[in-house]
Amino acid sequence: MKKKIALIMSEGMRPQVFSNKTIDRLREYGDVVFNYGSCSVDDIAAAIRGADIAVTSWGNISIDKPLLDLAPDLKLVAHAAGSVKPIVSDELFARGIRVVSSAAPLGIGVAETALGFTISASKNFFNLSKHTAAGGWNDNGYDQIRELYDLTIGVVGAGWAGSHYIKLIQNFGVDVLLYDPYISEEKAAALGAKKADLETLLKTSDIVSVHAPSIPATNHMFNKDTLALMKKDAILINTARGTLIDEAALYQFMKDGNLKYACLDVTDPEPPVKDNPLRTLSNVILTPHLAGLANNGKLRIGAHITDEIERFLKGQLLTTEVTQKMLATMA
Repeated sequence: MKKKIALIMSEGMRPQVFSNKTIDRLREYGDVVFNYGSCSVDDIAAAIRGADIAVTSWGNISIDKPLLDLAPDLKLVAHAAGSVKPIVSDELFARGIRVVSSAAPLGIGVAETALGFTISASKNFFNLSKHTAAGGWNDNGYDQIRELYDLTIGVVGAGWAGSHYIKLIQNFGVDVLLYDPYISEEKAAALGAKKADLETLLKTSDIVSVHAPSIPATNHMFNKDTLALMKKDAILINTARGTLIDEAALYQFMKDGNLKYACLDVTDPEPPVKDNPLRTLSNVILTPHLAGLANNGKLRIGAHITDEIERFLKGQLLTTEVTQKMLATMA
């Protein structure tokens, strides 16, 4: 008997993460049913009833006891989005239901965005573009262009995005330092980085790319004191979470010209308020939390989830499984 695979994300979200080709692949492994409505309790309940596997995405609510009681044979929840925290529950884990995330495919897009910031800021693209558009040429800021070659890159956090960023940045002839209290020196070396404490990383790095999770221990880890450790011409990149940076401290720091650029894809709150003073600074680059959300890139998520479901049904190792214990150190 075929397994029932329920795609319980909203009807509007489904085509953003699952192409028709990927859904056809899913049908090779089970009977695929859809949520034809929203992420309301009633619509999700109708879709999840009797499911062996449930696939969630952005907008889904926590799968708690009332929903789980409708699917007593549920064995796997595959989350086709970012953090699994909005959709998991204690009851889900208590029933032995396994969970997989899409942090890995999302991390690819985040890392690519961080690399884009790395190159653009080093080349001084942002100010030179404005200067050239205003009628100038190579007479202002041209001397601030840097190649990445022989620079020291500091990476804060070696999750999926941070690890992929390290993989990408290694192609540029750089030295990579890594701060992540949850990995060993051996794991850092295997990734292609040298493990360092945060103070050493900030003092030494020409570019700092932040990929840490938003947890109590990382709240405002970039503050007046830690920012002061950085080189005056360094570049700070944050594609992780806005809570990691004390924005009031960063504003004063950047207003005084203490860094070459701060490139922020995330803020706290989001969106930033209209009169957020960071909007006024030419050395602060703000983008609207786009790093892991490229339109075509979302389809990579559906392919990843299908791969994980195939592995699950074949009794193979799941590559992105999330356990309850892991949640405390995850975004």
